[in-house]
Amino acid sequence: MDQLRSRTDVDLSVDLAGIQMQNPLTTASGTSGYGPELSSYVDLSRLGAFTTKSITVEPREGNPAPRIVETRAGVINSIGLANVGLEKFLAEKLPSAAKLGVPILVNVAGKTIDEYLTVASALDRVEEIAGLEINISCPNVAAGGLEFGTNCTMASELIRTLRGAVKRAKLIVKLSPNVTDICEVARAAVEAGADALSLINTLRGMAINVEAKRPVLPRGFGGLSGPAVHPVAVYCVWRVYREVAKPAGVPIIGLGGVQLWQDAMELMLAGATAVAIGTALFIDPQCPIKILDGMTDYCRRHGVRRIADLIGTVAPPTAT
Repeated sequence: MDQLRSRTDVDLSVDLAGIQMQNPLTTASGTSGYGPELSSYVDLSRLGAFTTKSITVEPREGNPAPRIVETRAGVINSIGLANVGLEKFLAEKLPSAAKLGVPILVNVAGKTIDEYLTVASALDRVEEIAGLEINISCPNVAAGGLEFGTNCTMASELIRTLRGAVKRAKLIVKLSPNVTDICEVARAAVEAGADALSLINTLRGMAINVEAKRPVLPRGFGGLSGPAVHPVAVYCVWRVYREVAKPAGVPIIGLGGVQLWQDAMELMLAGATAVAIGTALFIDPQCPIKILDGMTDYCRRHGVRRIADLIGTVAPPTAT
């Protein structure tokens, strides 16, 4: 089996707002639990970073089953931020993740600013945590999350409050595509103090059981991920990079439907510094290895010694 750190003729390292990653790949929040769930299938220490599932102040059971429905080109999930809560995460889950030897990014969620603040402040005191991915874009809960991600004023207030409290860990704001203009929310987050941006979270989607004439998911809808959303992710990263991130010097984690190395390269060429892999891990937990090998081969074929040199280098459109 090829190793992610092989083929050292190409420098795969990237700098994500001061977080040094040995390569651009990380996991997408919610697709690999707290680490051990996936460790039996792939060596997570070979990634550039590891991103945990969402953490809230109190434990959450999540939404009632069924929580996932397959589509022709992905899945719709309605997990509902199920997690063990802050206290148990710190005591029982983080120690195993910290042993991976790569930067740990923790996804932070809440219903109110105070809840976000409680979680972020506690995590900021833990040296093993490199970054906090602030989830203002989850479509699967009744309150919080997406409310912040679709309102520039609310997003700005939340990030500004967190910026005042978080002194060590990097603030990475995860953006929703379920908005009229994602650049407006990205700009609000950056101006409020975000160190990096993560995009995109899932698109709202719905599946109906036509025989029963009722929604498949108990909540009616959920978040669509997988290959179907990839072109949307590429477009959003391209726009946010050009209009917000590049002028501000803020890096992007690109995610959405990454299954092949070509998908990851699209996001980097569009402007992403790092790339998160999500739904594809359910199908093939070894896909990060294959993706990184493909990215390395691409760099070699194009005479590129540092993969970071490719960030945002896609040619401009030829028509206006």
